[in-house]
Amino acid sequence: MITTPVTPDLLRSALEAETTERGLLPHRLPAQARARGADGQLLMAESQPSGVRVVFRSRATVVELDTVPTKRVYAGMPARPEGVYDLVVDGRLAGSGSVPGGVTVTVDMAAGTAETRPGPAGTLRFTGLGDHDKTVEIWLPHNETTELVALRTDAPVEPAPGTGRPVWLHHGSSISQGSNAATPSTTWPAIAAARAGVELINLGFGGSALLDPFTARAMRDTPADLISVKIGINLVNADLMRLRAFVPAVHGFLDTIRDGHPATPLLVISPLLCPIHEDTPGPGAFDLDALRAGEIRFRATGDPAERTAGKLTLRVIRDELARIVAQRAAGDPHLHHLDGRELYGEADAEELPLPDRLHPDAATHRRIGERFARLPFLSSHAEVTITEACPADAPPNRAP
Repeated sequence: MITTPVTPDLLRSALEAETTERGLLPHRLPAQARARGADGQLLMAESQPSGVRVVFRSRATVVELDTVPTKRVYAGMPARPEGVYDLVVDGRLAGSGSVPGGVTVTVDMAAGTAETRPGPAGTLRFTGLGDHDKTVEIWLPHNETTELVALRTDAPVEPAPGTGRPVWLHHGSSISQGSNAATPSTTWPAIAAARAGVELINLGFGGSALLDPFTARAMRDTPADLISVKIGINLVNADLMRLRAFVPAVHGFLDTIRDGHPATPLLVISPLLCPIHEDTPGPGAFDLDALRAGEIRFRATGDPAERTAGKLTLRVIRDELARIVAQRAAGDPHLHHLDGRELYGEADAEELPLPDRLHPDAATHRRIGERFARLPFLSSHAEVTITEACPADAPPNRAP
């Protein structure tokens, strides 16, 4: 077996790679942004490499990747599933696996404490890949911080050339990061990117799509051919701001992106349907009765009457985003708006209700991704059709 150092030129869709004592830690926000927003929730989310892949060319039939995952355990809550790695060979899913061990962070939300226990690296191993020159991608877990230690193969590797595909830069909440998706290549943005034939940079941050200026600056400075921002759900369930602050914050966020991308197609997506927050403000909270029964569910704790005082609900945010985009679009023909209920609305909620009342399940991620891929925003840039990418008798296609 040949050991190859994991270097930044083997990574796709990370905005930065931090050299550590053991290897390389992908980040989805640059160091300057992390310094501006030293919030624990955000730092956890941005270090979970949703959409980030290790990509190389090789004739290898065996691939091993040593990593140190960081697993989080929440006291009194059901165990979280292991992070999943997807192996994609020449654009097609060829296997999945998990890495045992690693760092364990035990969080006691009632006490407000977190205890970290170090752990060793573990090994992900794939075999039987076929003795031919190919592009190999390893999609890193979308919900597990992953330190990359070593790559081993039974044939030499080299960095894969760029695909030449349009780059889609997307920012959103935990739904965009992939919460409740089954695997990293089946989050809704990953599915949409694969179907439309674009290269994804996913800046979906669990609990942290909060119109932060440092996120807008990171997007401003990231090369992209298409940009989308999904705004709303985190602002409501965090009860972060009132309507008076929300409107200028949206304008400021879009202004900053436009400073670096004055004519790039930019899509503003309002919230997907979420019944608990449609007319009830935040903050959101865990449903304690459900927790006692061993289930995770969320509830809205605000008072609907407080909307008159400027508290935000999803309906209020949708109306304001539609108005803001219409106002700005008069001088910005490349700015567009999408009502998030076109991706997941009332009929979908009847058929595929949100299992925890906040996040879609794996089937719903697929539905949202496939719908988004058909929108002119992405489909006008498509290099492959859904039929070509995913014939009925073949596994789903994945974007290289």
